[in-house]
Amino acid sequence: MLYEQGVEKATLADIAAAADVPLGNVYYYFKTKDALVAAVIESYRRSYHELSAELDQQQDPASRLKALVRALTARRDQLASFGCPIGSLNSELDKREDELRADAGTILAGVIDWAEVQFRAMGRDDARELAVALIASYEGIALLGATLRDPGLISAEGARLERWIDSLR
Repeated sequence: MLYEQGVEKATLADIAAAADVPLGNVYYYFKTKDALVAAVIESYRRSYHELSAELDQQQDPASRLKALVRALTARRDQLASFGCPIGSLNSELDKREDELRADAGTILAGVIDWAEVQFRAMGRDDARELAVALIASYEGIALLGATLRDPGLISAEGARLERWIDSLR
């Protein structure tokens, strides 16, 4: 609900209804919407940690980076409907000055850090810049895909990013 409707629009009552649980049950675990948002941020953090552990099983850094691109663009229909869950959440929370804003930002920062390690392992001195460019391209195409409701844009950009990674070897 937070992903599909946004933090500000979704209510705890909406979330309870979507989960088919009494509103009191939601309040039992999450006293406020901010507490629920904090749990969502932690869930996203765990998902990206699990994904990076899975990607680290790939044989070389370029393969790991391309697997990241494939994992992110595999959800192209969802991205074309709602944008990137992490990017959207960060965009919403960026309007606030609180701990949630800072905490959500660490997820994308962590993905950039992981990508930088991969580019550095490819022998690239410009690893940080390449990592930022990769994640910026993904976030940008998620935004464009959602704005234009076009999952094909996301697929095409994913293929372009894979070719780009190959060209950097």
